[in-house]
This record gives sequence, C-alpha cells and structure tokens, in this order.
Amino acid sequence: MISALLSIFWIPLGGFLSFLVFISAINKSIGVRKAYVNLLLRIFEYGRVSIETASKENQTFSRNPKTDDKQGVQLVDDADSKEATNGVAPLITRDAVLLPQAQEPAPEKPVSSKKDEINFDFEKCLDYVKSGVEAIIEDDVTSRFEAEELKNWNMLTRTNRHYEFISWKITLIWMVGFFIRYVFLMPLRVLVCFVGVLFTVFANFIVALIPFRYLRNSLASLSFKITFRLIASSLSSLIKFHNKQYKPTVSGFCVANHTSPLDVAILSTDCTYSLIGQRHGGFLGVLQRALARASPHIWFERGEAKDRHLVAERLKQHVSDPNNPPILIFPEGTCINNTSVMQFKKGSFEVGGVIYPVAIKYDPRFGDAFWNSAKYSMMQYLYMMMTSWAIVCDVWYLPPMYRQEGESAIDFANRVKSVIAKQGGLIDLVWDGQLKRMKPKKEWKEIQQVEFANRLKSDST
Repeated sequence: MISALLSIFWIPLGGFLSFLVFISAINKSIGVRKAYVNLLLRIFEYGRVSIETASKENQTFSRNPKTDDKQGVQLVDDADSKEATNGVAPLITRDAVLLPQAQEPAPEKPVSSKKDEINFDFEKCLDYVKSGVEAIIEDDVTSRFEAEELKNWNMLTRTNRHYEFISWKITLIWMVGFFIRYVFLMPLRVLVCFVGVLFTVFANFIVALIPFRYLRNSLASLSFKITFRLIASSLSSLIKFHNKQYKPTVSGFCVANHTSPLDVAILSTDCTYSLIGQRHGGFLGVLQRALARASPHIWFERGEAKDRHLVAERLKQHVSDPNNPPILIFPEGTCINNTSVMQFKKGSFEVGGVIYPVAIKYDPRFGDAFWNSAKYSMMQYLYMMMTSWAIVCDVWYLPPMYRQEGESAIDFANRVKSVIAKQGGLIDLVWDGQLKRMKPKKEWKEIQQVEFANRLKSDST
C-alpha cells in the first residue's frame, strides 16, 4: 500500500522535474511565473488600499478633538509620504565637502622669511560642522548596507509594520500566503535547487570526459546555463533581459553591479561566463568543483587572492584565449542594497580587453535580494530567499566599452560605473564599499586637513 502511494507520488514529481530540465535546456517558459507575479501585484495593490483605508479610519478616531478634518487628513498624508521614503530618497540635501578623492594641489606660494600666519575664525569651519551633522543624521554609505525600505507592505513579516492584523481580510491573506510560502513553495524550491546541483555534478563529470574540445565546450556551455536556470527556477525568478544585441560574445570582462550572490545565477541563465573567486567549502565548494571540471573558471586559495600580480596574470592568460568565455566580475567587491553603485576596484580594468557593462535592478516588492552579510549567514540568506514570494529583476546589456588612450584604469572604471548606474536608475557614489567592514582611510582625512589648512591660509592673506 505504501509503495503504491509512493509510486503514485513520485511519478508526477519525476515528470515535473524532467519537464523543468527540458524547458531549461531549450530556454522556454510556459508563463506560470509571469502569471504568478501578476497575481501578486494585484494582491499587493489590494493590501495597499486596505491598509491606507484602515490607517485613515484609525487616524480619524484617534485624532485630537481640537484638530479639524483638514488637519487630520494632513496628518495621514504626512505619514503616507514618510512611508513612501525609501533608502534612495535622502532626508537632507547636502553640499558635499568630505569626499574620498584627491584634490588639486594648492598653488605654491613664494617662499617667505616669515612663518605663515593663520587667522582662525569659527565661521570658517562651519561647512565641516554642517557636513558632520548631516552625516550623523543620514550619510551616503551606511544606508547602502541595509535593506531598502518598501513603499507598501508586501505581506512578509520581515518587512512588517504590524499590518497583518490591521483588518480581518489582510490577516486572512497573510495567513494563506504564509501557508503557501512555507508549506508548498519552500519544500518544492529546495527540491528543485537540489536537482540543479545534482545535474551540475553529473553533467559536468560526463562533459569533462569528451575528448573533442569544440563539442566539450558547447556541451559545457549548455550545462552551465541549465544549471543556473534550474537554480533561478527554484526561487521563482522572473528575469527580463534588455538590449540582447550587446550580450557578451567573446573573451573579455562582464562587469555588473553587485547586490547578491544570486547575481551570478541571474546573469548565467542567459549567457555562459567564466567565474572567478575564492575557493569555498560546503555547498559552494561542491558547485565550484563541479563547474570547474568542464569549464575554465578561476578559483583562488585564500593566500593567492591577496596577491594582485598573480590574479592579474591569471586574468591576462584567460582573456588572451579567444575561445574562453568572458569573465564575470563584480568590481564593487561587496553587496550593495541595489539603490546605488559604489566604487569599482581598478584591477579588472588594468588587464586590458573589452568590458561588457551590465546593469541589474531587482524589484524588492517580491523579495529583497540584497545579502546583508554582516547580519545574515549564507544559510539564513538562502532560507529567506526560499521563503520569499519571488525574485523579479531587469537586466540591461550595455554597449562594449574600451579603455581610451591615455585614460587611467581608475578613470575607466568610473566611466563604466557611471554608465551602469545611469541605466539601472541607481545612485553613483564615489565611496568604497569596503567601508562596510573598515574605517575610512587615513589618507582621506589628511587630504581634508590639508585642504582646510589651505583655506585658512588663503583667507588670512
């Protein structure tokens, strides 16, 4: 009896998984995820209207008796406008004074026998005091390492403002959604992800045995894309690619803004890349070793990754072979919350070769893809992704870019970063993303101290 029930259960499940692998191989969709996302949008809109209605009713009943109707409505509008402020919109408008960039040296003054006299007035440092107070209220850096605040609630308690009990209808929708995400979607997603990893291990093991390079490379490319299409499917990902005529085709560097470890899976569903990174153990280690059997990926040991010359040499060797796929790199070096693009490291821009810029923009309404590594471990993050509604994002391929004659690697990196930020609707910041883990460099402080001293000297003459 039990065996009969198991056979009845496994036959449709096996058929479903086989069908999923097949449509991943031919890169087709039957439209289920798109219909699912459209349904979620309608539910979110209904929830927004219900919450706003309930909030206005509560405000009307709890307002001060001396407050007239117009003031009561104004209070609600102010609350709504405050809720509409997310991580992108600044609380204050500032004239930046302290920026992490070298400034033009002050013109040399004729040598004088007398020492430079500095007449100090308190008002001369007010600009710095103002910048310091503004940074305490809201700075441009730390807000980029926190989850983006949503304009409207998406029925997840991790973005909760205690709205799930604001009315019985919202409570019912939230409870049904909780049941669907944790009882139905999560086990199914874990199973599909597990199948994707198994497919990677076995497919790349077989492909690596093929002696003919052209056939091996073609099958390795197909296996690579099927792997990440299955992983993306396990998160109910809906990805829209734009400007496919600019998709990377030859060896070089594909450069993108970095929000999540999922960025690799998102981009690899449409194009084959060579991945670069530090060797890992556990789940990521299994995936790395399986991929490296049939594809030219670049993995470093912890000590080797700190050797810039060794890394640069490995990159040059890779891009010099036109048969190798482009290298996928995230020059920010850390995950940013998808509201901005921070400083690009210059390493990949010094090697030479073509740069393929790519902009990625996630829709946080369905699930926040940002990985706050200071707050969540990898397993906690994957658990949150598996229990989110979906991962919805847009990807823009941008025209290939080349380093111009006389252009420094830093200027080239900033030019590429500016193009990505503009296309993705992200804020272009000059700050280093490693400020998440370290203090500002001493050189930045010294530059500002020298500049302030020069201002005092010029004002005293």
